[in-house]
Amino acid sequence: METHNITTTWKGNMQFESTNPSGDVISIDAGPENGGEGKGLRPKALMLSALAGCTGLDVASLMEKMKLEVTDFKIEVSGELTEEHPKTYHKVKVDYHFYGNNLDEKKLEKAVNLSVEKYCGVMEMFRQFAKVEIEIFYHN
Repeated sequence: METHNITTTWKGNMQFESTNPSGDVISIDAGPENGGEGKGLRPKALMLSALAGCTGLDVASLMEKMKLEVTDFKIEVSGELTEEHPKTYHKVKVDYHFYGNNLDEKKLEKAVNLSVEKYCGVMEMFRQFAKVEIEIFYHN
């Protein structure tokens, strides 16, 4: 069984530094409205980034295996928070944007669906607490 370990260290005020198992470091901070200086990623937004990164890695790998011609690819994720504390995401929308002159829409849809339904562990975690909606956009 694989275990991931991170260390998150307080840097003063509302700022933290967190390591990744690879050794990379990210900054986490609250916004000014919550006593921080906004010098890092917000924890909840970081969860949305993790979701986009997880599915993005899957899709990028599948695009390569399928030898798909894509000029650019981006994922936009929005999360709707509950009104009550603790505020959690209850609705999440994941939009996949593919750019290129020769997009194979059928194969790209298959790549996205494989990530969403089979490979992306973060997507599966999100489904435990939120309604997740997916949409694909092709920009030729």
